[in-house]
Amino acid sequence: MRDGSLPDSAPVVVQDGCFHCGLPLPPLRHWRTTVGGVERAMCCPGCAAAAQTIVDAGCGDFYETRDGYGATVESLDAPELALFDNADNTGEGGFTVEGIRCAACVWLIERRIQAVPGVREALLNVSTERLQVRWDPAQCKVSDILRALRAIGYTAYPYDAKRHGEQLERARRRLFRQLFVAGLSMMQVMMYAVPVYMASDGTMDADMAALMGWASLLLTLPAVCYSALPFFLGAWRDLRRGLPGMDVPVALGIAAAFVGSTAALVKGRGEVYFDSITMFVFLLLASRYLELLARRRAAGALEALQQGMPASSLRMPGYPDNRATELVAAGSLQPGDVVLVAPGQAAPADGVIVEGETEADLSLLSGESRTRRMGPGDALPGGAVNVAQAVVLRVGAAARDSTLALLVRLVEKAGQGKPALALWADRVAAWSVAALLVLTVIVFASWQMIDPARAWPAAIAVLVVTCPCALSLATPTALAAATDRLLRRGVLAVSPHTLETLERATHVVFDKTGTLTLGRPVLRATRTVGGVDADRALALAAALEAGSAHPLALAIRAAAPAGTLQAHGIDYTVGQGLEGDIDGVRYRLGSAAFVAALTARDLPLVDEGEGSAVWLGTAGAWLARFDIADGLRPEALEVVRRFEAAGKTVVLLSGDDARTVEAVAGQLGVKVAAGGQLPEQKLDFVRRLQGEGAVVAMVGDGINDAAVLRGADVSFAMGGGAALAQLHADGVLLGDSLLPLVDAAATARRTLRIIRQNLAWASVYNLAAIPLAATGLLNPWLSGIGMAASSAIVVLNALRLRK
Repeated sequence: MRDGSLPDSAPVVVQDGCFHCGLPLPPLRHWRTTVGGVERAMCCPGCAAAAQTIVDAGCGDFYETRDGYGATVESLDAPELALFDNADNTGEGGFTVEGIRCAACVWLIERRIQAVPGVREALLNVSTERLQVRWDPAQCKVSDILRALRAIGYTAYPYDAKRHGEQLERARRRLFRQLFVAGLSMMQVMMYAVPVYMASDGTMDADMAALMGWASLLLTLPAVCYSALPFFLGAWRDLRRGLPGMDVPVALGIAAAFVGSTAALVKGRGEVYFDSITMFVFLLLASRYLELLARRRAAGALEALQQGMPASSLRMPGYPDNRATELVAAGSLQPGDVVLVAPGQAAPADGVIVEGETEADLSLLSGESRTRRMGPGDALPGGAVNVAQAVVLRVGAAARDSTLALLVRLVEKAGQGKPALALWADRVAAWSVAALLVLTVIVFASWQMIDPARAWPAAIAVLVVTCPCALSLATPTALAAATDRLLRRGVLAVSPHTLETLERATHVVFDKTGTLTLGRPVLRATRTVGGVDADRALALAAALEAGSAHPLALAIRAAAPAGTLQAHGIDYTVGQGLEGDIDGVRYRLGSAAFVAALTARDLPLVDEGEGSAVWLGTAGAWLARFDIADGLRPEALEVVRRFEAAGKTVVLLSGDDARTVEAVAGQLGVKVAAGGQLPEQKLDFVRRLQGEGAVVAMVGDGINDAAVLRGADVSFAMGGGAALAQLHADGVLLGDSLLPLVDAAATARRTLRIIRQNLAWASVYNLAAIPLAATGLLNPWLSGIGMAASSAIVVLNALRLRK
């Protein structure tokens, strides 16, 4: 690479723009790099360095396979790249890559990153534009990866949910534009095609017919050159990896029909199929867009990435001498830091309480529905919610090593790999597509020997007549219609396999807290003593609890009648209860022992039963007992019975203690139940079932359920549950009821039946049409009509699912 002079050995090619990025060349000075033995002009030293890096890495084929220019290149030694090294080097991470245009980009990026010293694995998902890399921290840093990407012309950043969400939204808009253009082309082409079809012999002269044909060609170009790009790029990607997918025959059918129609138009003889081409592209894009919309609704949580860990924390750098606080990012906390955890906030990292007493809600981490009393010396895990009063916490581990972070990594581990059924389906699809392509080649070669004039029309007829039904529209259109129906019923199917796997499920595993139960304490009963009115007792208790965020306090306030009582002089005793004055009288609310110290009388009722008993008393008198427990959902029993009636085994799996879980199982008639299950144990339980041949559907709501949701064959998260659980579930129940899950199961049965009908129709149609097309009895024009008719039948049959 040099500035100005050229070598004698390399030929020079005259260029209007930069060979790498396409920008105009500077008028007085430009740079050159030898690519493929030819001197290529570059607009800046950055592009020259990028091109030289690509060549030196042995990736010069990139310039032969790309379908667009590379991104403009900024300074390769930009100082801001080093800032990303300030974070802990964990040896694994995700990166958002901008400027990906085609499969050649994917190939180049993966090959270049794998060449970076210390990199063990690099995988790029072209649909999400997310690069996942594993590396040796001793040999590689984040900045090394970013610099390598920038050197070949791609801007990249460590994965950021907001920026990634913006990229996904841009992809949605691009697909919508392609769909709009295809629809507009289809309607306009139909305006010219219908008069030609309706014209009888002699009613339209040749010049007018030719004019109609040329107008159709011009209007078809946007659909083929722009709207059909996803199919062409997908086909190219599939062929490069050696596994032809559904896009291959679709792309070949579009291309062959377009080339054949154009050739017939130019020659002035033969049939044209521009209307069929535009309709084909529009229908396929419409089904893809419907699928995309269904997934994007659930992926909205990725944009905010709502995690159980707070984004910031109040650090106390001068503790204990100075109690001043400073607001810092939770991710910057290090072992030994001291932080203040206010009531209602989650612990920013794992640590030990050094000052203060409180009660912690661990439901997101362990599934426990009851709060746990904690004081100095007790370990408070990151993500646990402080529900009582402020405590001072000494951080024991960085945020990335917290309990919650470990759960996240467990989720990622559970989601690795593809199930055997998916791999089998991929292989079958690849072989069926390959067989179709081989058949097309055989048909073309056979007619070349028999009658070359009929070879091309016969090959087009085979491709066109077989593309849309079985290979393209039968399954996705039915799934899109079913997804739309479920969405209106309150169920969001995130993964395309959700309905299929739910129909095949043999076991339905429910978490307890927040799933079969409401996930929050509710007042079960109010038992008064000494003739006190129940409403009066509730009003007194609600007044005492007016300023508390404790779950038991929320249950009492929710059940109490509206009133104007006010309590003063509130004193809170951790783990016991509280007391205060109402209208000049001192009351206590809490445990039996705590209230007995004020009443100075024996307990009037036996303190037994499920849940928590909260007592109310005053000096010399007991007033009432409030029985509070996590209540069953009203529809839980019906849901369990309907699944069992459908022949599925219902299992109850919970982090709560075994006694509580057995009580709930007894109420619902569930025969298989297990309590005290940690996240790892839940995942092991499901994997044991799968090892015995079971197909497991999992329903949960907490972060502790995220791993088992990902590990199950199909999973559903409650809409009011943790966002992390929703991100790793195959479906989300948008409301606060389990009944839509039963409707989803019924819809799954109907959907699979519709898909089987579509595939059966497609099979019968293909068995009849392929021989006719291959033998030349069915010409491309009739094949186009058959394609349109089969597409319409499939779509109309699938749309029945929306009713």
